[in-house]
Amino acid sequence: MGDYLESRFIEEEKNKIKDIPIIRFYPKATLGLYPTIILYHGWSSSKESQRMRGFILSSLGYQVIIPDAINHGERGTVDYTNPEVAMEYFWPTILKNLGETKDILDYAIDNYSANPNRLGVIGNSMGGFTSAGIFAHNPNIKAAVIFNGSCNWEHSNLIFKEVLEIEDDSSLEEMEVEINSMDPINNLDAIVNRPVLMLHGDADTLVNIESQRLFYNKTKPLYKDSNKIKLIEYNNLNHFVTTNMMEEAAIWFGKYL
Repeated sequence: MGDYLESRFIEEEKNKIKDIPIIRFYPKATLGLYPTIILYHGWSSSKESQRMRGFILSSLGYQVIIPDAINHGERGTVDYTNPEVAMEYFWPTILKNLGETKDILDYAIDNYSANPNRLGVIGNSMGGFTSAGIFAHNPNIKAAVIFNGSCNWEHSNLIFKEVLEIEDDSSLEEMEVEINSMDPINNLDAIVNRPVLMLHGDADTLVNIESQRLFYNKTKPLYKDSNKIKLIEYNNLNHFVTTNMMEEAAIWFGKYL
């Protein structure tokens, strides 16, 4: 794939699942079914920008599938820096990701030897929102890792509107009904007692950490095993994924996937 890093031990291929462009990584030496992680990129990003994370996770024995979200990568672009465009497309992109999950998982199980009992999800920023939603609405997902995202969509949406100075209108109100319905914090019965790890910089200026704190504080007391829900805060860290975060994610999947 161009001048990208290649590995003698990891296979990498581009493909499409229905109309969804993906990159797939898997260990060459693995026999049998693969524990499989779906990795979601953030706003204004693409599957290619997540390649190194795909390599890292695949080197630990996982199959990793990275899809392009709608209006990203091979699926087109929008003006990501325009606040009104962001509010128009951000949530529909997340909801579209959720709607495409079953196709990706079914295809991976049927065609890529994915172990249906060992499915995980991980994502950064918008991909973190996506991963939280997928985890809440797909009980076959065994474990989730959320980088700089939100499991409390309604609260995050309020902050976004305040920061971007977006006024309510009828189209936004209609979208918010669906957002609130799908919001992980409004679907706790489907999450409680399942392993979810949240990692977030406490100086994040794009996705405020307070939404994750509220989710964590509300949800942790409901867990029988409190070790299965964890929020790690990184002092003075803005909207970035660090090596330490990747290490924590690898440990989490090693324990629960």
